[in-house]
Amino acid sequence: MKSSVIVFPGSNCDRDVAVALQKFKIENKMVWHEETTLPKSDIVVLPGGFSYGDYLRTGCIASKSKIVSEIIKHANKGGLILGICNGFQILIESGLLPGSLLRNKKLRFLSKNVFLKVVNIKNSFCSDFKNKDIIELPIAHNEGNYFASNDLIKKLEDNNSIAFKYSDKDGNISIESNPNGSSNNIAGILNEKKNILGMMPHPERLIDPILSGEDGSMLFSSLLKN
Repeated sequence: MKSSVIVFPGSNCDRDVAVALQKFKIENKMVWHEETTLPKSDIVVLPGGFSYGDYLRTGCIASKSKIVSEIIKHANKGGLILGICNGFQILIESGLLPGSLLRNKKLRFLSKNVFLKVVNIKNSFCSDFKNKDIIELPIAHNEGNYFASNDLIKKLEDNNSIAFKYSDKDGNISIESNPNGSSNNIAGILNEKKNILGMMPHPERLIDPILSGEDGSMLFSSLLKN
């Protein structure tokens, strides 16, 4: 399996994702955002960080990078795309995923571990979560408050396009278990074809016991089953 990790000015989780991909024997290449062609890739990853210093609006400037048109072509051909944190913001700004990501409800940067309920395992990213539907992953964001209209929320629910929701350790989904105010506790969504996943938590940061956990490993191992 081959992957490409897109590097933007201000990316700071690109190497972390590369390490995770390589751990699972996924052959990876780092691709600078000004490139105009993608290497042959089964999956393209847009990593976390602060592209362009979050100037104007998170992910806005990065979504205009030259490589994005190639990423859109890759998506339209059914290629897999994973956007993590800032990568999720870029996917929304580029129109590959719906909704908006706003400032956190309490207007503070959040950096901590959270619990997630895995809502949909019938996709290329989440199949290995079948035996563990409550997981723990880190978040680190200032604009992770996913907002969508009631109509869009219903559409996401009806199409089974919600991948993860914030929960407590027992899987209860409530206001108390929602760290940033996201609509319906949404932490990650899929497009209709289920070949694009955007998520605020960082699976690449928990892939080994030495990192204090490995719940993120199941996402990367799921990719190998495509």
